[in-house]
Amino acid sequence: MSITETEMTERVKKIIRDVPDFPKPGILFKDIMPLLADHKTMSGLMDFFAEKYANRGITKVLGIEARGFILAAPLALKIGAGIIPVRKKGKLPYRTVSVTYDLEYGQDTLQIHEDAIQKGEKVLIVDDVLATGGTARAVCQLVDKLGGSVEEVAMLIELEFLKGRKKLDGYNVFSFIKY
Repeated sequence: MSITETEMTERVKKIIRDVPDFPKPGILFKDIMPLLADHKTMSGLMDFFAEKYANRGITKVLGIEARGFILAAPLALKIGAGIIPVRKKGKLPYRTVSVTYDLEYGQDTLQIHEDAIQKGEKVLIVDDVLATGGTARAVCQLVDKLGGSVEEVAMLIELEFLKGRKKLDGYNVFSFIKY
């Protein structure tokens, strides 16, 4: 029996756990670990994402460290694309391209292997949460630096009140669940 996207969205929302005051007081963390542990729901979710992105010419699915890796891998396999990890500085073993971006308090640097994307390749960027948008914007810049084309930025969850989508103007953004 297949279920609708609305039914899947409600199922996923019920499984995602709210953790108050993590990682600091006043933050309500959306914990996807129970979703990852639920084979049936996770499999159905990946089927929905695969149906959305199949036959769009996507050659690489890029996962953002670390939960993005978990979502990108099964999706890439389902749509017949390669998997690319984007990591924090110093975590990749080969020559890299970097982008440094501003955080609320300070800066961070993300890296990708310099040969991960060929010019003109269609890339799908995947992560668990779109919050302020800084990380996703930096990853789009990495794809652009390597000559790839960002087909879409796909997020499991979007925290709309943080307005992260604004930092992604010019890019297509899809969020499965919005809070």
